[in-house]
Amino acid sequence: MPATLFLGLPAKAADLAPPAPVVDQAPYASNSLASFVSQLRLGVLAHDPGGNEDGSVDIMGEIVFAKPWRHENPLVDMLLPTFNAGVSANTGGKTSYVFAGLNWHADITDALFIEVDFGGAVHNGKVGDVVPNGRDALGCRVLFREAASIGYRFAPNWSVLATVEHLSNAGLCDDNRGLTNVGAKLSYHF
Repeated sequence: MPATLFLGLPAKAADLAPPAPVVDQAPYASNSLASFVSQLRLGVLAHDPGGNEDGSVDIMGEIVFAKPWRHENPLVDMLLPTFNAGVSANTGGKTSYVFAGLNWHADITDALFIEVDFGGAVHNGKVGDVVPNGRDALGCRVLFREAASIGYRFAPNWSVLATVEHLSNAGLCDDNRGLTNVGAKLSYHF
C-alpha cells in the first residue's frame, strides 16, 4: 500500500522533506571554558629573597584568559595583550596578595617563549608608620605588579616558567620597599 499524505493522496519521494543538514559543532565550542580561559597556572615562589620578609614561600594560582582579539600579522598579534589574574598566598604568614593585569607573550622557538606582565595587586601586608621587624613597609594597600618569565613548552598542553615579579607603589606613598619574588610556575594550556 503506498504511503499517503495528509489529504490521503499518494506520497512521492519528492514530497518527503530532505534530511536535516549536518551542523558542524565546532562553532559552538566557543561556549566552553577553553574559549574564555587560555591557561591555568600553579607556582611556588621564594618570598622576597634578601629582603625583610625573606625565608618563606608563596603558593600562586593564576588564570591567563583567552586573547579577546587576534591579528593575522604575528608581530602585531604578539603586541596585543591578554588578561591575567591570580592569587599568591604566603605560607609563613607574611604578605599575600591578589593581582590582575595584562600579559604579553612571545614565542622564541616552538618550545621556548618569554612573557611580561603589568598590572596591579591588593595585599594584606604592612602599611603605616609602625611596621614590625621581619615585615616590609609597603606604603599603600594597592601596588603595581610587574613580572617577567621565560618558559619552556615540554608537551602540547604543558609548560614550565621561571618567573621574577616585583610589587611596589612606585613612590606614590611614603614607604616604598616593595616585594620581589622568584620561582617557577607550571602551566596547563587549553
